Amino acid sequence: MSAPEATEPSGAHPRIEARLSGSRDEQFEAFVADVGPYLLRVALLLSGDRTYAEDLVQTTFERTYRSWDRARSTDPRAYARKVLVNLRIDRWRLVRLEVLTSPDTLPQRATPSHADTVDGRNEVVRLLAELPLAQRRVVVLRHLLGLTESETARELAVSVGTVKSHNARALVRLRTLLTEGRQ
Repeated sequence: MSAPEATEPSGAHPRIEARLSGSRDEQFEAFVADVGPYLLRVALLLSGDRTYAEDLVQTTFERTYRSWDRARSTDPRAYARKVLVNLRIDRWRLVRLEVLTSPDTLPQRATPSHADTVDGRNEVVRLLAELPLAQRRVVVLRHLLGLTESETARELAVSVGTVKSHNARALVRLRTLLTEGRQ
């Protein structure tokens, strides 16, 4: 069985191409091993809760497996990401007053053995948790996953104008939070 090949599309994120051999299960196992960590990062950024993020990824894999023929005929990574985002959106719609991890409960500083990038990532996650949910979705998809405005609009089923306005407001809020945090 050959492993999925990563290619670089116009964006900076690798894309999985479904050039797999072997049985359907072997293909899917290789896919899960390849994109599992990526989907967990996306789920963590969207949910702010590790346990819920793991549940989202598990459900994403279950649904992707059921539609594996369709997923592998396009871009399986994008297909699974779309499933994950839709699952998270469904949850946002069902629970209007969802309680996310409070920014106060996240670690303020990385342990001394971690690199400075980990500390920066923790700060970004803390700041994302303070954004309204719609703005956080746009920031995660646009800036952390590198999707275009039109791709983000398509994934969230909103207009490009909505993506632009949420993005602009979110960036202003993040700048304000960053400035307040450094004083």
